[in-house]
Amino acid sequence: MTIALYMDVHVHRAITTGLRLRGVDVLTAQEDGYRTAPDTVLLDRATELGRVLFSQDEDLLAEGKLRQTHGMSFTGVIYAHQLRITIGRCVNDLELIAKVAEPEELANRVEYLPL
Repeated sequence: MTIALYMDVHVHRAITTGLRLRGVDVLTAQEDGYRTAPDTVLLDRATELGRVLFSQDEDLLAEGKLRQTHGMSFTGVIYAHQLRITIGRCVNDLELIAKVAEPEELANRVEYLPL
């Protein structure tokens, strides 16, 4: 099984495009009508859809940690700092995760890029 990704509004369009060109299942918050939704709602929505949330927004790290601390289930968060990873490396790492990882490996976890 592959990982489907849900892209936070802060993610550069080139990352989404690059992943789609490589056959990765990607849905953006904008496409889903959640452009202005707060982080808690975005993570809830990603979980509802069975998608792992990818973000470059540090606030989502706090939300993921809060849910881990309180035992609240979520499909997972992947985080990459905008200044510490190139778009190409981000696409490569996300593609690898999406095509190799199993959903249960990312459930209730926060993963960091680069790998």
